[in-house]
Amino acid sequence: MSRRDQVLYMAGAWCLSYPDQDLLGKVPLMRAALAEFPGAVESFQEVLDALEATPLMEAQAHYVREFDLSRRHALHLSYWTDGDTRRRGEVLGSFKKAYRQSDVLVDTQGELPDYLPMVLEYTALVDFAAGRELLIRYRPSLEMLKFGLLGDKLPHARILEAICATLPGKSPADEQAVMRMAGYGPPTEAVGLDPYDPRLLPVKGA
Repeated sequence: MSRRDQVLYMAGAWCLSYPDQDLLGKVPLMRAALAEFPGAVESFQEVLDALEATPLMEAQAHYVREFDLSRRHALHLSYWTDGDTRRRGEVLGSFKKAYRQSDVLVDTQGELPDYLPMVLEYTALVDFAAGRELLIRYRPSLEMLKFGLLGDKLPHARILEAICATLPGKSPADEQAVMRMAGYGPPTEAVGLDPYDPRLLPVKGA
């Protein structure tokens, strides 16, 4: 278990979560924890600066616009691999199974179990090995999210880069390389939707 990776995952979980007053109060803690490791804080610097400098209601509106309503920034890992297909129910079940096997009650707080901030927090605080296995399994989802954030010039992309850098192997050069690596193809059993394209994610809540 790497203390540095734990800190990166916990800070990533917080920085990718909906901003509220509690999160703002954690910014100094994140800065101090990340500063223990050379180069770590730089990946989070711009997001942390924005959290401190942006009025809370404005930050919340920005988060909803970019993460709840943007198809390119979906934070649910299985959206990228399974879309809204029948298979996705089994995938979500695998996340729940991992949580149950850790013998710790994981409060999903109304979110689906593949919500990236939840997976990162679980990895950092509950079961590092099991959580890391989920991150490795869904590495293509992390990479596709990263490219979406990079394409729209959002500073959270550097956080995804830092998270991906903790996992085995080099990051693919572009989105097409990610899709080739993962063997993505349109699922054949779509439920009320056109065949899934990972670049056209379903809008959360739609």
